[in-house]
Amino acid sequence: MQKQPTSTESKAMNRIYGHGRGWVFTPAHLADLGTRNAVASALKRFKAAGVIRQLARGLYDYPVEHPVLGTVAPSADAIARALVVRNAIRLQPSGAYAANVLGLSEQVPSRIVFLTDGPARKVKIGRQEIILQHTTPRNMATAGRKSGTLIQALRYLGQDQVDEKVVTALRRYIFSEDCAAIRKDLRHAPAWIADLLRPLTEPTT
Repeated sequence: MQKQPTSTESKAMNRIYGHGRGWVFTPAHLADLGTRNAVASALKRFKAAGVIRQLARGLYDYPVEHPVLGTVAPSADAIARALVVRNAIRLQPSGAYAANVLGLSEQVPSRIVFLTDGPARKVKIGRQEIILQHTTPRNMATAGRKSGTLIQALRYLGQDQVDEKVVTALRRYIFSEDCAAIRKDLRHAPAWIADLLRPLTEPTT
């Protein structure tokens, strides 16, 4: 006789299905649905049934199933969002990944770096490694905002690599509704980055 799902299991399953495939989550995302043991039991059952996948310790996803590629790896951004909730930290895309987010680089790096105000750690997902790198309050001043990704991507590229192609990509990324907030955050950027971004955020006449 098949075991009937508990109330916690039913609620957890509804939440997982509600977010849809590609959702990356931790037990903290389900903590309001039952006791810690009840949530752990539900996740264990879902995993055994092949409904969810365990990516790392305390990290799960409701995987995307592609008709040709099969089970697809979750995005770095989805993993980062889950870690933010679990660890109550802030994250900021950095390095080559920040450049990729902006469209300044077409290659998705195998080592994806996020700056954080929390503890440093690494999460290995298949061939991809997510690195949380503890950094200074100054570097986290714009965390989670478009300005933060702009600053970190340009730091990675370096002033000598900024050409008209890069400026064109930046213009595509900056919308009129972003400009005021970006201009306000330029005080946290190196001088050359502030000088580059300021004209791109000025109101057009």
